[in-house]
Amino acid sequence: MIQQQYPSQLLERAVQEFAKLPGVGRKTALRLVLHLLRQETADVERLAQAITQMKREVRHCRVCHNISDSDVCPICSDSRRDASTVCVVENIQDVMAVENTQQYNGLYHVLGGVISPMDGIGPSDLEIDSLVARVGAGDIKEVILALGSTMEGDTTGFYIFRKLAPYADVRISIIARGISVGDELEYADEVTLGRSILNRTPFKE
Repeated sequence: MIQQQYPSQLLERAVQEFAKLPGVGRKTALRLVLHLLRQETADVERLAQAITQMKREVRHCRVCHNISDSDVCPICSDSRRDASTVCVVENIQDVMAVENTQQYNGLYHVLGGVISPMDGIGPSDLEIDSLVARVGAGDIKEVILALGSTMEGDTTGFYIFRKLAPYADVRISIIARGISVGDELEYADEVTLGRSILNRTPFKE
């Protein structure tokens, strides 16, 4: 049962739903809800429709697992990209971060997380097998491990390095440590991240 704190139970329910969003507390949720109340009904309905349509129709690229409106994302289907190079990242935000540097013209592979036994995330929970399959197809010449310089990121990178070891003709590199140890990739500034991509180094065991 909802404990009512506001003059309207409908308002209370809306605040509770907004407060479930990451980084949004009840005070911020209330401000957002009151803002929507002041808007035209058509504007609010467009917002609701956009969110609902996004949830129902956005899918993951069957090649790289990035978000897409179609089976293959615009990056994978772009013939101007270098299909021989694949940048392995943890999540979709990291794809956006690397793209914003405008220093990389290859393809991507989104793992969907990193190996973290403490959180119950193992290799089978990530898109590692599909990465190995892509490399096994024979068209990839370099795999760039662009993972955060955390213990989990390093563990994941080492695991992938061992899985790809049989493909001796494929270069496995890691982005230069312009990213501070312990930092998440998506929070790095574009200049630092761009230089890290350009100055990547071979991955060594």
